[in-house]
Amino acid sequence: MTTVRLNSADPVSLDTDALVVAFQPGADGPRPTVSAEALDAAFGGKLATSLTSVGFTGKAGELAKLPTFGAVTAPVLVAVGLGESVDAEGLRRAAGAAVRSLAGTSRAALALPAGSAEEAEAVALGALLGAYAFARYHTGDDQKAPVAELTVLSGVDGGDGVAERAGVLAESVALVRDLVNTPPSHLWPAKFAEIAEQTGGKAGLSVEVLDEQRLKEAGYGGIVGVGQGSVNPPRLVRLSYTHPDAAKTLAFVGKGITFDSGGLSLKPSASMDWMKSDMGGAGAVFGALVGIARLGVPVNVVGYLCLAENLPSGTAQRPSDVIHSYSGKTVEVLDTDAEGRLVLMDGIARAAEDRPDLIVDVATLTGAQIVALGWRTAGVMANDDAVRDLVVEAAGAAGEGAWGMPLPEELRKGLDSPVADIANLQPERWGSMLAAGIFLKEFVPDGVRWAHIDMAGPAFNKGEPHGYTPKGGTGAITRTLIGLAERHASI
Repeated sequence: MTTVRLNSADPVSLDTDALVVAFQPGADGPRPTVSAEALDAAFGGKLATSLTSVGFTGKAGELAKLPTFGAVTAPVLVAVGLGESVDAEGLRRAAGAAVRSLAGTSRAALALPAGSAEEAEAVALGALLGAYAFARYHTGDDQKAPVAELTVLSGVDGGDGVAERAGVLAESVALVRDLVNTPPSHLWPAKFAEIAEQTGGKAGLSVEVLDEQRLKEAGYGGIVGVGQGSVNPPRLVRLSYTHPDAAKTLAFVGKGITFDSGGLSLKPSASMDWMKSDMGGAGAVFGALVGIARLGVPVNVVGYLCLAENLPSGTAQRPSDVIHSYSGKTVEVLDTDAEGRLVLMDGIARAAEDRPDLIVDVATLTGAQIVALGWRTAGVMANDDAVRDLVVEAAGAAGEGAWGMPLPEELRKGLDSPVADIANLQPERWGSMLAAGIFLKEFVPDGVRWAHIDMAGPAFNKGEPHGYTPKGGTGAITRTLIGLAERHASI
């Protein structure tokens, strides 16, 4: 496990294996930031010139490695670009990219701008997130281990607390990344529930698990229907965190499809190989609850993990089936690949019984989210504009891309069913991310504040690593949920 600490030592003489320094673009080449000026002096003022000679300019995310030839104690120097302006997310990304490039190195120190507690935490968190690796199933020794010890060069007060908070956030995200990266052969609903019981219990959460029999008896028709085609039956996990000083209660509901084949409405094979990530919403809820508990945030939070495996078989639900939801409403299933909303509708209805001040559901819900907003930006919908804006703002503060989207009333008609209260899919493709949000809104009781986060793209990075984001599971929205809890604790 990678550890981080803050230290105000002189970077020139610090005993470490690699030293990371930050630069910005300048008129005459890369310009050292304040944190790198002493290092530039140690190189006789020629560090920027050396970097220019290898094509380094200081633009955001740019990296260059140089031997130090004894100019400083560290044998290797890593220059990372910050771009024209510096903010917390820029520091997180720069630190993550630099540390990721140092895999195979035991110790690294980061001399990035960290003059405030916010900046120091950003550098520490980005570095820890960049050090993540998922090597559980590699049997050879060709995988380079992440940096084991990280030092953030900063003299801010309360350095231990800054490092501890960054560690909790990073471990919460890593927990989610691990779950998303785990293949469905090793993570099915009951196994996920078992992990939630063990890890959640250690974090101080109360955990209740409903198996398939209890789900049937209680009327969770959506969760049961989606999971009935698999030999691995569904589960509903309720996580609860309470604080004696809490004045607010939040409810988080996560879509937890441990593998999504599309059911009888089978997906094309090209869309199926990464469907192990379809439990990313439940993962984010779980990781957030663990983080909130470890941080001791003075707010009450309940989390619902709606877990099922969506597979075709002789027992699978069929297009045109009608199911009875937990809320009592009936739903015609027009497409079994629109299954996420079916498990979420039950989770939302159950969460409303906890009388929360806010319900937020999180899901890898629609391919339309990726079409509309791309791979890195989640769509946020809500039954209250202020709630939608609050979620988008919390995501932005955490450095997680999110964009507010509307819920146009005219799209509701497309969900009409001649045989049930509502259909799970509209016949037209247009606006289908929004229509999915409108479907979920139908199961939110009047007067309950609710937001829906569709993160189908951000939950899984199919491309190359970037910043502190690895290939594969990203842990997206985990930090946003923790931030929402902290914001409600201060209201």
